[in-house]
Amino acid sequence: MFHNTFQSGLLSVLYSIGSKPLQIWDKQVKNGHIKRITDEEIQSLVLEIMGANVSTSFISCPIDPKKTLGIKLPYFVMVVKNMKKYFTFEVQILDDKGIKRRFRASNFQSSTRVKPFICTMPMRLDEGWNQIQFNLSDFVKRAYGTNYVETLRIQIHANCRIRRIYFADRLYTEDELPAEFKLYLPIRGSLSATQQQPQISLTTE
Repeated sequence: MFHNTFQSGLLSVLYSIGSKPLQIWDKQVKNGHIKRITDEEIQSLVLEIMGANVSTSFISCPIDPKKTLGIKLPYFVMVVKNMKKYFTFEVQILDDKGIKRRFRASNFQSSTRVKPFICTMPMRLDEGWNQIQFNLSDFVKRAYGTNYVETLRIQIHANCRIRRIYFADRLYTEDELPAEFKLYLPIRGSLSATQQQPQISLTTE
């Protein structure tokens, strides 16, 4: 999808306020819903993914399962709200050995497991809005001893509210981010998202 796009800085793949936030995403929902609502805390439109089972309600990108994102930027960032329910997401990457690897982070797992094609890890979310920063290049190196080439697919499962999902060439400080990438509380005018990094401690069971 983005193979022929010049990639530097920030590359957004979902923005909840956009006219068609799920234009490049596929939706799967069973016993739940995926809809745009107004979040009372930030008084802004957000995308809510809710489901009785995290595995059956999700969005994935790109829509066509035969296509890949082709995003080479190494930082995957999500601005999501902790709904105090089970939540998981998955990123599929290609490494320099030509192997597809998947990284799955969830808030209901207690330990990291590294298998040949998938690494699952626990994720801790604070109350309210969180900014999840995922250094794909670092994780690939630590889990598999290989180098990150590009991101192929992403899948975001229930249960969460999403403000934005983007890729970055590096970690940006709050002052460096464009205004539309920041998350402001309407009363205080201050950023309300807590920065989080999924925990990957490579002790396999």
